[in-house]
Amino acid sequence: MIQTSNRDIHTAGYRRTINAGDYWLYRVMEGQTLRITDLEGNQAADTLFFNADDTAERYSVTDTLRSQRNVFLSTGSVLRSNEERPMLEIVADTCGRHDTLGGACATESNTVRYDLEKRHMHACRDSWMLAVAEHPEFNLTRRDITHNINFFMNVPVTKDGGLTFADGISAPGKYVEMVAKMNVLVLISNCPQLNNPCNGYNPTPIEVAIW
Repeated sequence: MIQTSNRDIHTAGYRRTINAGDYWLYRVMEGQTLRITDLEGNQAADTLFFNADDTAERYSVTDTLRSQRNVFLSTGSVLRSNEERPMLEIVADTCGRHDTLGGACATESNTVRYDLEKRHMHACRDSWMLAVAEHPEFNLTRRDITHNINFFMNVPVTKDGGLTFADGISAPGKYVEMVAKMNVLVLISNCPQLNNPCNGYNPTPIEVAIW
């Protein structure tokens, strides 16, 4: 559901631009509001969430979708953990829906889906693994790379129950805003995928802001 925010971006206590192919790993405290903005449109932001105080608890697509009875996320969606606790709630969304089924690109999936020569192209799982390696202080390991949300990504469900990558429904300046219900670690890979329409075949920057 489309819902605008009354927050002024210029009053945010933290702002950061994330270039395509880069990652962002940050601790967002309970009660803080996180906004992710698609600066140029048609860009996917592959995002993982963890309980910042116990990273064994993390975002669960199963618990989230079962609770809300909807395969897409938008205003009012509560992102739930593998312990069935609320982690964040989407309180504003000018895009309309976000994917939580399509997963993240990896060198292996690039090879299977596209071509053997695509194996060495940068992928979201590479960005996440780099974040884990460069920030041991967060106590994350490769085993923590599980369910993710693809903000702004359009992955329709087909009539026969399958998934397909389609042209984005986002546009420049569209955003999604969430309130943290616990202390959370947010790990974003700003997707570098060049082989399907999720980034319009032209990956671009996003912005994160925190109030």
